[in-house]
Amino acid sequence: MTREPLIYELLRVCHRYGTRPVLNIPRLSVGRGETLGVVGPSGAGKSTLLRLLQGLERPSEGAIAFDGAPMPHPMPLPRTRRITTVFQRPLMLDRTVRENVLFGLRMRGRKDRGAAEPLLERLGLSHLADAQARRLSGGEVQRVALARAIVVEPDVLLLDEPAANLDPANVARVEALIRDAQARGTTIVLVTHNTHEARRLAHRTLLLMEGAVVETGPTSAFFESPTEARTRAFLAGELVY
Repeated sequence: MTREPLIYELLRVCHRYGTRPVLNIPRLSVGRGETLGVVGPSGAGKSTLLRLLQGLERPSEGAIAFDGAPMPHPMPLPRTRRITTVFQRPLMLDRTVRENVLFGLRMRGRKDRGAAEPLLERLGLSHLADAQARRLSGGEVQRVALARAIVVEPDVLLLDEPAANLDPANVARVEALIRDAQARGTTIVLVTHNTHEARRLAHRTLLLMEGAVVETGPTSAFFESPTEARTRAFLAGELVY
């Protein structure tokens, strides 16, 4: 449990795809303005957790509260627009890079055309502002998707491997924007395979394995003195099941 006012609270949440269980979380809270890092092996349920937090799926069992109220399905637009997600494989609209970045603003009735340029410059994408977004490389698409999510200044930012496959210079650019969002008080849930990234950015870190929370705690304690044997093994790079 966090001591901050809660933006999310999950209670007895189980989720299945057909008969296959993918998440079993008795209780989990995320504080307002907190950055929660979620680490774990592939198939642990990390991306599914983000989909539940975005309201894209209803849990098979249990309840999720968002900002003190039950999360309805489908989520009404005013609440949905408080949350933005950068998926691991973002989809680009068949438009220019600039138009992709501005899309969320326009959907919210805001027409600040100049809002894209500062973000594109910081992400090293200014020269691609008028390029067709669907012709970009995978790393470029990741950065455009992050700009598109951040430009609307959401209350909650859900990130699924936002710096995967980026070179160190672009990782630094992405992490700088994430820190800016933190400074504005944005709640962030950061799913990452990169434990170094979680250590740099997260206030609290959670290890998810086979859909269950193995351990969670302040990031410094999580990495320096984990209490669970599976956490120690995971951080040591050992095969853990």
